[in-house]
Amino acid sequence: MSDTPTPIQAATSIDINSPEDSDSVAAVVSLYQKQKKIYARAVTGLFATWRWGLVWATQLLFYGLPWLMWNDRQAILFDLGSRRFYIFGLVLYPQDFIYLTGLLIISAYSLFLFTAVAGRLWCGYACPQTVYTEIYMWFERKLEGDRAKRMQLDDGPWSFNKVWRKGSKQAVWILFGLVTGFTFVGYFTPIRLLTSEAINLGFGPWEWFWVLFYGFATYGNAGYMREQLCKYLCPYARFQSVMFDKDTLIISYDTERGEPRGARSKKADPAKLGLGACVDCNLCVHVCPTGIDIRKGLQYECIGCAACVDVCDGIMDKMGYDRGLVRYATQNGLAKHLDRSEMIRRILRPRVLVYTGILILIVTAFSLSIALRDPFRVDVVRDRASLARIVEDGRVENVYRLQVMNSAEKPQRYKIQVNGLPSILIANPSEVQVGPAEAHWVTLAVQVPFEVAQQAGAGAHVIHFEIERMASDASPAVKLSEKSTFLVPR
Repeated sequence: MSDTPTPIQAATSIDINSPEDSDSVAAVVSLYQKQKKIYARAVTGLFATWRWGLVWATQLLFYGLPWLMWNDRQAILFDLGSRRFYIFGLVLYPQDFIYLTGLLIISAYSLFLFTAVAGRLWCGYACPQTVYTEIYMWFERKLEGDRAKRMQLDDGPWSFNKVWRKGSKQAVWILFGLVTGFTFVGYFTPIRLLTSEAINLGFGPWEWFWVLFYGFATYGNAGYMREQLCKYLCPYARFQSVMFDKDTLIISYDTERGEPRGARSKKADPAKLGLGACVDCNLCVHVCPTGIDIRKGLQYECIGCAACVDVCDGIMDKMGYDRGLVRYATQNGLAKHLDRSEMIRRILRPRVLVYTGILILIVTAFSLSIALRDPFRVDVVRDRASLARIVEDGRVENVYRLQVMNSAEKPQRYKIQVNGLPSILIANPSEVQVGPAEAHWVTLAVQVPFEVAQQAGAGAHVIHFEIERMASDASPAVKLSEKSTFLVPR
């Protein structure tokens, strides 16, 4: 066997035969660093209270909305089978996809605005990854203890206590993930029906798939991925810098006030010791869910949860120092020694005003579009399977299929007429009744006299279908016009 080192060996070892390295020992350097587990410490304070308030608010909405009823149906239901999307009193069809686009645009501009004003507020308080990680960490602390106990448990040998605590944690995590997956599917399949199916284990294949998939995703992301998803998978961490400027409020460490850091007794005068306000307790690192040291400055891993602010304020209180060593501040504010009011006044800068103006315009247009949307919709499709033809009485006939969509939750009657060519008429009955929140296909034979067709000439001629929703006690009459073409054969 040849003693010639491979390229990897050559790149990662030291030649012990070299005179220059005669005292060296060959060593292989790993190209990958093992991920160090983060044991985040529990924290209390103003921002922790805000974060838990949003955890409760978002989860009460998520788990509670599917159980709300509206007009004898589920208040929010995305019925993919019948292609109906119910949002309280609003009934949407696939043709209303533009509203989803509007919601996505509003969400994007809201994210831009909040980020320009105060950094990663979404990540720190309302992002599902943050919310579910907080919940899973709460379960972990209740079953395994706080930071020191969890580290001791992981480092210790396997025992009944360790198996019981680890097993209980896994069982609770899995159960919570399955409940989350079940609730998610409950937005697409009526949740009361889904509950009866769950009792009898009668899920369909797609329901099984999505309950297990979403449950596993919750369990994996919040239980194990945690900060790795924020640091490596989330694209927002990568492009957030383009939305920041020196007047953006971010979690900041006051280096001028805190350095040089060092331990001291509570009674000691830091000025006489030549020390800053930072006692170098490292608690800001211990409470960070992504494991960073905020004292090193702004880092893309920081999700803006402000846990370090809460814990540092607690230490400052114990030491008898002023709060705010770690706080929401701007780069300009720290550099120019601006007070809080001066930093807040700088929020109204061109970037923020532009984002705000665009967001207001989009929200206004979206709201007006929803309020003024057509009470019903009609799609007209000329039946391509049936060519233009001359029927028995000498008339030229085209066949059309109309889809009448009733967005109201009461049955409606519709009258259909056609115009655009002289003496044009609908040969078959042209009135239709459509049930609540239903779509009905109707086939219409449209005819014109042969003489009219000859005068019009061969080819396509524009016609209009007039669809009128007939007045009732529940709603007034409304008319809708849809354009199509009438073909005259050669």
